[in-house]
Amino acid sequence: MTTAYEPIARCACGSVELEITGSPIMGAACYCDDCQEGARQVEALPSARPVLEPDGGTEYLLYRKDRVRCSKGSDLMQAYRIKPESPTQRVVATCCNSAMYLDFQKGHWFSVYRARFGSNAPPLQMRIQTKFKPENGDIPNDVPSYATYPFKFVAKLMVARVAMLVGR
Repeated sequence: MTTAYEPIARCACGSVELEITGSPIMGAACYCDDCQEGARQVEALPSARPVLEPDGGTEYLLYRKDRVRCSKGSDLMQAYRIKPESPTQRVVATCCNSAMYLDFQKGHWFSVYRARFGSNAPPLQMRIQTKFKPENGDIPNDVPSYATYPFKFVAKLMVARVAMLVGR
């Protein structure tokens, strides 16, 4: 049984809100080098909230881009890139430097930071890119873990893309 959650992602101070329609494509924790570096950059901002979990992963809920809208505080959002040419940007609420979502600009989804939903956030379904975990990172065995991007991950993204194209 899944605990109900409010489909609104909020920054820590409540000045920015993302309204979400529908269920997430999936919940995943990523351990890739870019997610670790991006998290460190966000965490280095003044008064920023933690992004990395103690095991070195970053927890996301993935949603189709057409199902996420900023309903409050859009003028407080700022995008950060690891490198100027990076296809991903991490969007932060500047009011309290809360990481809100990761936008892989070539993709059809946003990776919303799971912490933005509070304690009732939908659960993780998998851990990906674990081959990049920090040496001292002990990965929990609560959900399946994969060294790379598993077929199941890619398949869920493709099914969401098709549904988006046909208007479902």
